[in-house]
Parts: sequence; C-alpha cells; structure tokens
Amino acid sequence: MKVLVDRGKCQGYGNCVIAEPRVFDLDDDGFVQLLVDEPPEDLRAQVGHAVRDCPARALNLGD
Repeated sequence: MKVLVDRGKCQGYGNCVIAEPRVFDLDDDGFVQLLVDEPPEDLRAQVGHAVRDCPARALNLGD
C-alpha cells in the first residue's frame, strides 16, 4: 500500500492526523506531511479512513 498526497489540494484540516498519527502529520505551514509513504498492511483500515475523511480529497491509496 502506498499513500499518495496532493499537497496542492491540502487545506490543513488535520483529519488525517487524527485518523492515523503514525502515518500523517502537519508541517510547519499546516499542510499534510507523510511520515511513512508505504505504511504496513496492518494500518490499512486507519489509513483508508484518513483518505475517506479528507474533506479536500488530497489523499489517495495506491498499491
């Protein structure tokens, strides 16, 4: 599983960080920052929730 981020779409809501803080963080400007771009499979549910819960649609999953 690979996490894809479109930083141009990110609005800094932080829902991704709330959903999975081991994978997502916000940088100094308040935009999404990946801590792990290929998280382990056991985090798929949490990362999937983060992707679905992004109001700006800035996150996607790839395989």
